[in-house]
Amino acid sequence: MERRTLLRAAVVGGSSAVLGGTLWRGAAHAAPAQPGTGPYGPLGAPDVNGVRLPSGFTSRIVARSRQTVPGTSYTWHDAPDGGACYADGAGWIYVSNSEISPGGGASAVRFSATGAITGAYRILSGTRTNCAGGRTPWNTWLSCEEVDRGYVYETDPWGVKAAVRRDAMGRFKHEAAAADPVRRVVYLTEDVTDGCFYRFRPTTWGDLSSGTLEVMVAGTGTSGPVAWARVPDPTGATATRDQVAGAKRFNGGEGCYYADDTCWFTTKGDNRVWRYDAAAQTIELAYDDSLVTSGTAPLTGVDNVTGSASGDLFVAEDGGTMDICVITPDGVVAPFLRIDGQSGSEITGPAFSPDGTRLYFSSQRGTTGSSSGGITYEVRGPFRA
Repeated sequence: MERRTLLRAAVVGGSSAVLGGTLWRGAAHAAPAQPGTGPYGPLGAPDVNGVRLPSGFTSRIVARSRQTVPGTSYTWHDAPDGGACYADGAGWIYVSNSEISPGGGASAVRFSATGAITGAYRILSGTRTNCAGGRTPWNTWLSCEEVDRGYVYETDPWGVKAAVRRDAMGRFKHEAAAADPVRRVVYLTEDVTDGCFYRFRPTTWGDLSSGTLEVMVAGTGTSGPVAWARVPDPTGATATRDQVAGAKRFNGGEGCYYADDTCWFTTKGDNRVWRYDAAAQTIELAYDDSLVTSGTAPLTGVDNVTGSASGDLFVAEDGGTMDICVITPDGVVAPFLRIDGQSGSEITGPAFSPDGTRLYFSSQRGTTGSSSGGITYEVRGPFRA
């Protein structure tokens, strides 16, 4: 992919959001999306499920908390959160965490090649406040506990192998994880106001039972070179974020996504999207709503993040206007979808099906504002290739 540096304001829907950093775009050099609409055009009226979508897209409800998943005998979990998709023959599997305590854990829904639901089942039980996580290149799901001295659990999306607690990945208020197969590390975010950004370097790639936990060390600015230092005691007897002098602080680490030598992660406390260039070992901002000069920021309450084959980032909002916003490689920020009537909830777990034609996500508390009201959705349509 060609890379270029830009620093400009992208006017979206009458507001300007300042973006900066090195954003990548495909070799086709497509023209930037038109201001005010984003690459998919304006949102339409709410559909039967209360979801506003661009023209050509449709939604369906896959599961509801405390209700049987259609076509199965399995009852869907409360407070659905982080998720990921896995190829399963001609079909696929969507896994989803449960952010409750006690209980927590994670479940999965299996789909046929046509998208029909063929099964649902539990893949992790007996854990606490499983918030986000991340997919590994060897097709496991890392489910992260968002509690003090929380653990990472490695789970089997097929539900055949027992989940394994991965102590070596550290004990802290885990949020999300993203695997980097080039440098053979797993990046980890920490959801506290003075949290850090970590990476775990396994002794053997593909085996998370042992390795070295490291923390990012950098200056106080929002861009520049970084280094990594070993966390002396990953058990968290002393908070991991306080063990290394000069560890860079982030205000509420949230979602984390890796692609093409880049790890994107979000910080909800200051509503920022960060870009870590793993090849150059530099960090910079990709989105910062504090630099908005007029109107309303298009993206607020940044949370889970994923990406598509086109290089677009899809960032879910925790609150805000209940949007999933798209950030294009050209720096345009615009709503891709919006859920009406659920202001007491948050959008979680965005993940694309293996063929890139379906986007899964959840409204964690739905219309009730309670963890028992969670709704998991699927959106189909002409996503950019």
